[in-house]
Amino acid sequence: MNDDTMPHGIYPMLYAFFNASGGLDRTGTRRQVQAFVANGAHGMAVLGLGTEVNKLADAERRQLVDWVAEELGGRLPLAVTVNAPTVDAQVEFAKFARSRGASWVILQPPPDRGVPEEFFIRFFGAVADRVDLPVAVQNAPEYLGVGLTPAGVKTLAQNHPNFRILKGEGPALTIRQVIEATRGSVTVFNGRGGLELIDNLRAGCAGMIPASDTFDRQARIFDLLREGAETHAEALYREVLPAIVFVMQSLDTLHTYGKRIAAMRLGLGEVFDRAPVLAPNAFGMRCAQRYAAALGPLA
Repeated sequence: MNDDTMPHGIYPMLYAFFNASGGLDRTGTRRQVQAFVANGAHGMAVLGLGTEVNKLADAERRQLVDWVAEELGGRLPLAVTVNAPTVDAQVEFAKFARSRGASWVILQPPPDRGVPEEFFIRFFGAVADRVDLPVAVQNAPEYLGVGLTPAGVKTLAQNHPNFRILKGEGPALTIRQVIEATRGSVTVFNGRGGLELIDNLRAGCAGMIPASDTFDRQARIFDLLREGAETHAEALYREVLPAIVFVMQSLDTLHTYGKRIAAMRLGLGEVFDRAPVLAPNAFGMRCAQRYAAALGPLA
């Protein structure tokens, strides 16, 4: 957590808000970026699983990056997730992200399944070798269906110096195994909405990539730990953990209720969904409203 030359801290992932016509909502994007800057985020991220990237056309992905870059104005480091099926397409999108001010990019695996781990090591390595930015890999087997072993991450780091960061999605115990295997050669973030936040940092994570609904509390916890105020950080985490657990039951729950908690805190109006989606119900909305009220508004 002490190497300030590499990304560190809480990088909230942008939600994709939609308007009543089904298109992207710029106001929702703008409000989130403003909140990230005003409420202690150490950086921000866009186009990950929390952004519902698989529901977005290529033009919409680029539109979101443009809107974010314009609103952010370089005030925070920006990580852009790259989701494309071929090496050439990932390289091209990574270069686009760089042209818009991205500080680093996060590569998601291509859609190939049933292939050996070596295929993904070669794929990610080929992209990393052609991109003039620090490259991360999203290692999320529970969500994406494939992932690298700790040994695979180590091999990728040894053979491709531009692979500098891992965006993990797993228990702190699993993340610790990766950190031990790579012996500090890779900067590791975890996601999962902030589950096991403090233990992930104790395990050696440089930071976390949650969504925007509870990021401000998580950023404060990160800062408290850096200041040595562990007791205060643990108390604050106990307060926010029920909301994190509520939204992290599944990606569908995150997109439906996490996004609505964020909207309430941001002062946005009705939330419109893009199918396929988990339809909100009355009980779920009462839960979301209770958590949003407890967290309070975002500046």
